[in-house]
Amino acid sequence: MTEVATPIREIHVAVAVIIRDGRVLIARRPDHTHQGGLLEFPGGKVEPGETVQQALVREIAEETALAVPEASLEPVIGIRHDYGDKRVFLDVWRTSEAVGEAVGCEGQPIAWLAPEELQDDQFPAANRPIIRALRLPSALAITGTITTVDGGVASLQAALADLVQERPLIVLRAQELASAAYRELAQQALAVCRRADTGLIVHGAPARFADTPGAAGLHLPWREAASLVSRPVPSQAWLGVSCHSADQLAHAVEIGADYATLGPVRATATHPGAEGIGWDAFRGMAATATIPVFGLGGLNPEDIARARNEGGQGVAGIRFWWPQH
Repeated sequence: MTEVATPIREIHVAVAVIIRDGRVLIARRPDHTHQGGLLEFPGGKVEPGETVQQALVREIAEETALAVPEASLEPVIGIRHDYGDKRVFLDVWRTSEAVGEAVGCEGQPIAWLAPEELQDDQFPAANRPIIRALRLPSALAITGTITTVDGGVASLQAALADLVQERPLIVLRAQELASAAYRELAQQALAVCRRADTGLIVHGAPARFADTPGAAGLHLPWREAASLVSRPVPSQAWLGVSCHSADQLAHAVEIGADYATLGPVRATATHPGAEGIGWDAFRGMAATATIPVFGLGGLNPEDIARARNEGGQGVAGIRFWWPQH
């Protein structure tokens, strides 16, 4: 008689990103538990009959003595992960309105850490997309039309002078320039961004990252990402992918991307003739990804809250910050 394997049940876990003064509350897992000794975000299993928000309010109070207004919780990301011996769905929400002084009510050490202090190897593997989401900005700034190196540098300087955001990242997209001119632009843009304490992500084929020492990362157009089978940049650099479907998002995850852009959500002058996919489609596709996803196309910072409510990281775009001539 053939034995039928018992299916592994998926455990629904509510995870809290509690932010105070720009720092995140972190605890250390007891040594005797699953993934013991590693760091974790507060949270726990969603009990039958509970909403994820109710579970978070309960778990946060039990673990840290903090009181969290249920209405203050905002979605961050949903992550499904198979550890082999167990499968979990991490339902991650954030709040910056926790009240009280945090303590380790279960004897666990706790600390408030800056996002930049969170190291992948100190957390369970499933938590790594959460770290990406905390380090990324809510608005990803992409450069607009650049036809000359000098003109591109001047526009970048003007745009950065007016750009006010936390952990800014710039994607240097200059499709109008030949390879040699792009290399020159990237070198000059890197110097401009360093003075502005802004990270510069080069756009295009993997060779562009190699040609720009000091770049914060690489953003792959889909045509470049489609042929890759592995991550083309080091783990400490950002890797982004432009996606337009759930299958493309899945491929971005497969090659080790840290984030993706998805759209166009709305019709946009940058891609004339392309119809927007709308927020319903964005929500459905973003839910399938285990990396932060930026909404792209006809969006601006006023749409960040909507993008987050639909399961995204925020918005990406050109017109909300790049000088329009």
